[in-house]
Amino acid sequence: MKQITSAQNPFIKQLILLQDKAKARRETGTFLIEGQRETELARKGGYEIETVLFVPEMIAEAQVKTIAGRQTELIEISREVYQKLAYRDTTEGMIAVAKTKSLKLEDLQLGDNPLVMVAEATEKPGNIGALLRTADAANLDAVIIANPKSDLYNPNIVRSSVGCLFTNNIATGSTNEVIAFLKSKNINIYCATLQDSAQYHTQDYTAPTALVVGTEATGLSKEWREASTKNIIIPMQGAIDSMNVSVAAAILIFEAKRQRGFK
Repeated sequence: MKQITSAQNPFIKQLILLQDKAKARRETGTFLIEGQRETELARKGGYEIETVLFVPEMIAEAQVKTIAGRQTELIEISREVYQKLAYRDTTEGMIAVAKTKSLKLEDLQLGDNPLVMVAEATEKPGNIGALLRTADAANLDAVIIANPKSDLYNPNIVRSSVGCLFTNNIATGSTNEVIAFLKSKNINIYCATLQDSAQYHTQDYTAPTALVVGTEATGLSKEWREASTKNIIIPMQGAIDSMNVSVAAAILIFEAKRQRGFK
């Protein structure tokens, strides 16, 4: 089995670029996954795992093979090399190199009565990760990021989603592309915004539905407000008029799930 003990190894330098640079991820079509659970979820989610690097003192080779699949290339690395690649303080001793998937709208497969979450211009990886965790918990049909501000294979998103990046049906596109896609599928659009809004719980989400949220700072763009089937609002009784985008999305999503009998 191949062994790498130096962080100056050219392959390790290439992997560090994958961690740090979206350009490197785009050009190679690969990204890194840190952790056992995340790697296992990626494999179950249909991601191709090219290589797994592991520290033998931290995780047994047999366990790595079970998680990554026996056809995956394995490379033993030193703790020094692992510390160069790992993001988390609490580590599990393995990092996988995986191929990215298409995130094109036209590749999105939806059922007859989909429930979709759309987030416009969400920038913070922690918020995107939380949105993906909520979507997984609700077993949504799809998550669409409109006007993405961050590469979804950013290691901070992979980490904050605790692997839910791999369990969700995800696509990205411009706001106009996403609106056109939803309309072509006859999906009702409910936009969380202050303007001309009805209280969220008064609407019927049992038909094909997209719940759309924007950033806390600027909200949704004019295009969404004009394309909306109905604008909706979460009543607030405190001093502020907005809440964290992932919290707002969770409230809307689980109201829709409640109306659908959690199916």
